[in-house]
Formats: sequence, C-alpha cells, structure tokens
Amino acid sequence: MNKKAGIVFLGICTLVLLMAFVPGINNKTKPGSKKLTPPVAQKKAVRKDSAENSYYIIIDKSDYELKVYDEDGWFATYPVVFGGKDLGDKMKEGDRKTPNGSFKIILKKIHPKWGPELLLNYPNETSYQRFNERKQKGLIPKSAKIGDGIAIHATRPEEEWTIDNFYNWTDGCISVKYTEMKDLFSYIPIGTPVTIQP
Repeated sequence: MNKKAGIVFLGICTLVLLMAFVPGINNKTKPGSKKLTPPVAQKKAVRKDSAENSYYIIIDKSDYELKVYDEDGWFATYPVVFGGKDLGDKMKEGDRKTPNGSFKIILKKIHPKWGPELLLNYPNETSYQRFNERKQKGLIPKSAKIGDGIAIHATRPEEEWTIDNFYNWTDGCISVKYTEMKDLFSYIPIGTPVTIQP
C-alpha cells in the first residue's frame, strides 16, 4: 500500500469511528409543544393484555394538552379541548365540566358522531367520594346526579378548528382532532391509566 492510499484508508477509518459516536436523531418533539403525532415507526405494537401495557396518559387542562408516556418516558403530545369555559372539577351531571382525577380506559369504540372513542371509568370510587362530600357540604343540590359517559374522543372531521382555537365544546369529555384521535386510538389499549389535572 502506497503512502497516499494509506492516508485515504486512515481518513476513512477515522470518519467511521467519529460517526459511531454521533448520537442518533431523536424524532420526538420536546414536551410543551402544542402538537405532535409520533411517526409510525416510533410506535410500539399495541399489547392485547392490559397487564403488559406500558402507556399512561396525563391530561393538563391548563395547557390544553394530552401527553402519552411509555416505559421510556414522554412519547407524544396532542392538543385537546374540554367542556365549558370553566376548567374546574366536574361537580354534577350537566355542568359540562371535565372531571379531575385518576381514571383508566375501560372501552374502545367507534362513536357514530365522534368516531374513535376511549371511554373512561368515570365515575369511580374517588369520584363518588368527592361528589358525596360536596353534597354534604351543600356545594351541590341534594337532588344532583354525578353523571357518566366521560371519554376521550375525536372532533367531527370538519371541526378540527375547535382544537386550534381552544374552543371548549363537549359536555365534559376530552376532544382530540379527528385525524390525531385515529392515531391515538390505534395504539392505546384498554386499561391505560389516565390522569386529568387542573
């Protein structure tokens, strides 16, 4: 091997070694962005058994965001909207408020109006405790009912603008853009924990 070929060979080896230590590109956008749908290649296969489910969801009302986490940490963020303008905790049936608390997804279905839907186990035991305490304190009428049917669901296809404009239009559910809800629905299994916080 002549001197010139040896220099070229040494240069190539050095370049290969340097590239081996360059960190890979992270396809995730940092938390706090208003919108991210993770690339399909990043998604893990949906596990049939909820006991093996590594996903959990945190919904921040004040940030209008639904964040998905897995065993590696933050996975995706979706912009969302809620019920009425008052983002306080749900007090009773018909108040159009989204409840605060810890829930889980108990059913996946396609709703005739909203499309993909993830039904939450509201009301749960903690919801009933809060509701009964509020009744005892006179914060809500004795005749009030707790309500039910809280879900994470899509907008209608032509009404994705409601999310972009932070227009709270549901009766207490969490609404995701139609195109993004199809994505979320595709990989989130039944049994996924959901925390809704102020």
